[in-house]
Amino acid sequence: MARSLFPEDRLELAVRYAGLLADAGVVRGLIGPRETPRLWTRHLLNCAVLGEAIPEGARVCDVGSGAGLPGLVLAIARPDLEVTLLEPLLRRTTFLSEVVEELALERVEVVRGRAESLHGTRRFGVVTSRAVAPLGRLLEWSMPLVAPSGSLVAMKGSAVAEEIDGARDVLAGLGCAAPEPLVLGADSLAETTMAVRVSWADPSAVSWRAAAAPGGRRPKGRGPAGQRGSRSRGDRGS
Repeated sequence: MARSLFPEDRLELAVRYAGLLADAGVVRGLIGPRETPRLWTRHLLNCAVLGEAIPEGARVCDVGSGAGLPGLVLAIARPDLEVTLLEPLLRRTTFLSEVVEELALERVEVVRGRAESLHGTRRFGVVTSRAVAPLGRLLEWSMPLVAPSGSLVAMKGSAVAEEIDGARDVLAGLGCAAPEPLVLGADSLAETTMAVRVSWADPSAVSWRAAAAPGGRRPKGRGPAGQRGSRSRGDRGS
């Protein structure tokens, strides 16, 4: 199953990443010890199929990356992507940076900060997340990072329809198009992955939305503890 989702020359990297999650990831409290027996089925493969919804060569920002799910998995499975792992907690960004260096992952950077710290400064073709927040709040954090022709692609559970319904006001207020529920991994997983894709309703009118926080207030660009987001690069060749 893993061979169908990871290129042959990248599968070893996925195995090594799983080993780091099961070791340092558990020791540092980034993943529960009960999750180790199902790292592949519940986490790596579950995240890898998100690549079905991401176009070739996209610039991806993984908001609240945590232990690298789904961002690191996508970087391993899809070397064509340029991936930014955005995470506010130091112990998590330290782990992410160590994994990027250990696996010599190219086109990957680790940025310590909250989504708001990048509002008005950077935009991406795809913004991903997994188990970060309910859809309404996630849209407020993530859509200002989405390029005019890009989209939010967030992993969600079986209650995705209810989350969409509960986020109607936020969707309308931000100027988003109708959300698209996605069922991923139907041809490769025993249990499919649910996600939702949200794009802009009018890409030509995005510039002011992407540069301002919800409610029209320009964010202060502060990360955790009142500090600006800091960046740690992996092997990006620059």
